[in-house]
Amino acid sequence: MADSYYDPADLRKFGNITEWSEELGTKFFDYYGKVFEEGALSAREKSLIALAVAHVVKCPYCIDAYTKDGLQKGITKEEMMEAVHAGAAIESGATLVHGVQMMNKYKKLSM
Repeated sequence: MADSYYDPADLRKFGNITEWSEELGTKFFDYYGKVFEEGALSAREKSLIALAVAHVVKCPYCIDAYTKDGLQKGITKEEMMEAVHAGAAIESGATLVHGVQMMNKYKKLSM
């Protein structure tokens, strides 16, 4: 059986992206760090948002990272799953609302 394309060990190598573009990598990590600082939203709230988004964009590295981060911030498994369902509802709604485009196009073409 082939190894998975996604190697969990690669998450620890994320900081290495600066090796091939130091300026842009550094700017990204500065931005990333600033985003996750306490602000109008708590670090805990931001972790839940990140976990939901990680599922919507289907990033296994982010899912691992924000599951761990959430546990460290005291987020319960029920809160995590509710956040995942909120993300899934938005993603599926976004897909379904595009059905209106299909309906409009169908009506136009079938007239």
